[in-house]
Amino acid sequence: MALTGPDLPKVPTNLKSIQPYLTVATKHDQRDSVVSYWCRLYALQTGLKLSTKTSEETTFLMKLMDWLEVTKKQLHDNEAITNDVAAQAHVENWALKLFLYADKNDRAANFSKNVLQSFYTAQILYDVLTLFGELSVEATQNRKYAQWKAAYLHNCMVNGETPVPGPMKESDDESDTVNTSNDNDGEPKSNVQPESPKDNTLPGVPDFPSIPSIPADPPTTRTQSFEPGDDTYKTESGTNLSVEQIAKAQKLIKWASSALDYDDLATSVMNLRKALHLLTTGQESV
Repeated sequence: MALTGPDLPKVPTNLKSIQPYLTVATKHDQRDSVVSYWCRLYALQTGLKLSTKTSEETTFLMKLMDWLEVTKKQLHDNEAITNDVAAQAHVENWALKLFLYADKNDRAANFSKNVLQSFYTAQILYDVLTLFGELSVEATQNRKYAQWKAAYLHNCMVNGETPVPGPMKESDDESDTVNTSNDNDGEPKSNVQPESPKDNTLPGVPDFPSIPSIPADPPTTRTQSFEPGDDTYKTESGTNLSVEQIAKAQKLIKWASSALDYDDLATSVMNLRKALHLLTTGQESV
């Protein structure tokens, strides 16, 4: 279902840092209502924390809140709106698609604004995923790398320089990995460290082209692949799994973990078997 975005006034100065999330939401209104909704919810929650409660800020946030309430009612039958587990799976799926698209093209030296946009949007969506709790190790690494790479590509574009494909390597490191040694501030360091945008904006690139379609064969070591233009996973056996089925499997795995907390081994094993059956056959156990 395509969405009509909220009619908002100009973002108040003190809430400027939420603008990128609103922009990404707008770009997804006609493409993915789930992404639009959660981006705006993240913007609202962040804005409420930043607000100094001026009339301008309050009016802006109330209009955003009203849109979210109306939209949630309109999309009440969409589990990725009403269920956090399904929502997390949906947003993470799209963030990973964008990240893999950008990474594949970057490593192939296919530099363009679309690649920059995809890294940048992926980082924004990984931020949004924190609405559902702490990010996984993989998601945390992807977010840091996407933010770093977007800033690096942007700086190269502004300075008229040719970017170096893929991760930066230390001069004495022959492996094709990002150097993630940390200092006291916890940020990854490399021998070439471009300045990251301080407010998630990329000055000098006011607007990006439309978000690109995703290739059918992005680079990944996972056993499933993504179909272009479709929110499905494909297992090695060729079974197509929807985002909703993945969310159901995640629920079963969480229930299995919870059962172990209560020493209920039988229930834990049962739920794990159901999850495995669903992921390998695409069918729910009776």
